Amino acid sequence: MSDPDAQEGLSPSRQETRAETLHATDLEFSSFYRSAIHSLVAFLINQGARICVAGDIAQDTMTKAYQHWPEIDNPPAWVRTVASRALVRHCTETREEALDPVPEPTALLPRPEEAAAWEARQDIEQALRTLPPRQRQVMAWTLSGYTPAEIAEELGISPNAVSASLKKARRATIAHLARAEEDRDARPGPG
Repeated sequence: MSDPDAQEGLSPSRQETRAETLHATDLEFSSFYRSAIHSLVAFLINQGARICVAGDIAQDTMTKAYQHWPEIDNPPAWVRTVASRALVRHCTETREEALDPVPEPTALLPRPEEAAAWEARQDIEQALRTLPPRQRQVMAWTLSGYTPAEIAEELGISPNAVSASLKKARRATIAHLARAEEDRDARPGPG
């Protein structure tokens, strides 16, 4: 079996340059993957995905990012856009449950002692799930550190529309969390 590069007629020095370029690309993508995968999963969870769905979509998105790596100008925004679209497709195909069970230790929750923090995030995630889809989407982008102008550009809507959705989403989330806290306080304690 012969070398494909040799079949293309590349000289050994060009083959070496090509291998160095591929290695550099792999290192760059690998670094991006390690720094971005957890925040991408969180971004999808903030949009209403269950943890297992968020993990699958994030992994599929990263595979696509690797395949298109040389063409991507803004990798964090690119993976969020692709993942967000994949989540919309997934949600239209399946019906999701309201709450996830407390997870077993995984790569996403490696220490079970972090369960209290996970439970607090569940309250926020439940509040986000009550929002209309556009408000939930804008909140997820905001929680990932994007400004309204950046979100508007990525979603193809006006900055005013993003700001309005964000304002409504924040008010609704705060009200939901306040009601949840009142409900917990009103419950009789053990005893």
